[in-house]
Amino acid sequence: MRHTATMPTARTPPWKKPNPKGQKKQPLSDAQKAAARQRAEENGRRYPNLVDNMWAAKLPRG
Repeated sequence: MRHTATMPTARTPPWKKPNPKGQKKQPLSDAQKAAARQRAEENGRRYPNLVDNMWAAKLPRG
C-alpha cells in the first residue's frame, strides 16, 4: 500500500497576494453579483466579501 503524505499547505490568503498580471479586469455580471450576495447571506454576512466575489467570478457570466 502506498502512503501519500498530505501536508497542510500554508497558503497565502488572497488579500495578501499581488494582483495577477496580464489579465484584464472584468466586473462581475448581474447574475454573478446575485450569486455572491446569496452566498454571503447563506453564511450570515450582510454583503459579499472578497472570497464570495472570487467564487462568483469563476461562475459563467450571464
